Amino acid sequence: MNGKIGIEESLSDVENALKEKGYDVITLKAMEDAKGCDCCVVTGLDSNMLGVSNVVIEGSVIEASGLTADEICQIVEQKIQH
Repeated sequence: MNGKIGIEESLSDVENALKEKGYDVITLKAMEDAKGCDCCVVTGLDSNMLGVSNVVIEGSVIEASGLTADEICQIVEQKIQH
C-alpha cells in the first residue's frame, strides 16, 4: 500500500492517476475526511474550503493549481517517501 490520499472532488484526473499508481484515494467532502490521510491535494481556488488548515494530519497539503496530474503524482510520491 502506497498511502491514503485525500483529494478535492474536482480533481478526477488526479484521482485516476493516483489510483493507477496504487494509492488509496478518498474524496474530501468534509474537514473530517482529511484525518488519517498521508497527504491531501486541494485545488488552490480556496485552500481552506474544507478547513484543511485546521485539521491535524500527519501528511502534507498539496496545492494542485497549475500542476498536471503527473506532476501532482510525483509530489505525492516525494512527500510519502519522507
